[in-house]
Amino acid sequence: MIAVTGEPIPPEQLDELTAAMADLTSALETQPSETEILETVCAEAVRAVPGADMASITAIRDGKPETAASTDDRAVDIDRVQYAAGEGPCLRAAETGEIVRLPLATAGAVWPEFTSYARGAGVGSYLAAPLRVDETLGGALNLFGYGDHGFAETDSRLLALYTTIVSFGLRSTRRYLNARRRVAELETAMSSRAVIEQAKGILMAAHRITADDAMKRLIAESQHTNVKLRDVATRFVEGLSSGD
Repeated sequence: MIAVTGEPIPPEQLDELTAAMADLTSALETQPSETEILETVCAEAVRAVPGADMASITAIRDGKPETAASTDDRAVDIDRVQYAAGEGPCLRAAETGEIVRLPLATAGAVWPEFTSYARGAGVGSYLAAPLRVDETLGGALNLFGYGDHGFAETDSRLLALYTTIVSFGLRSTRRYLNARRRVAELETAMSSRAVIEQAKGILMAAHRITADDAMKRLIAESQHTNVKLRDVATRFVEGLSSGD
């Protein structure tokens, strides 16, 4: 749940978040690839949260973390240090479902490998929020700041609100794309079935054979030529239509 306690979020920051979400929604409507969507999520997060200079998304797939998108290669390298060590704030956020906010000056005792590498890359502050879309996509949205501000509590709340909306949008988009894919697969299956039945009917009429025998002939041709049954039937019907 999103925390509602603490200082109110300044109106100008809410306006920036609203604008970022509007641009993200427009991007989703163009039906880009998942990688492009996640890259847009990163870019708009940097825009929405003050003090954020880079962003990345850690995705946990089959128990293994990977960086699915980022705004900067340095963020990817910092993520990989955490993956190699098996610990770090991005993994903590992904595993616990809680926001992790810290200045790098105080993180060395807990995550020495991460802290050393991140500070060497010029990062002074870090903020990560869990990002859970569905059973196949979960992880964390990570923000990196060059300053030592450690991000503010309002930044945490902004990021929590942003990731909640993003999760809903991504979940809806993935469901829509999955539904479209299933419809396309069904249409292909129905089309394949129709042309196979047409080829069977022609064989039955031409050779006075049963439906089973006609199907056996099509299957035998498919196996002999190493061509899919649907394609064998299509070629057969089209060949008759063209007079070949």
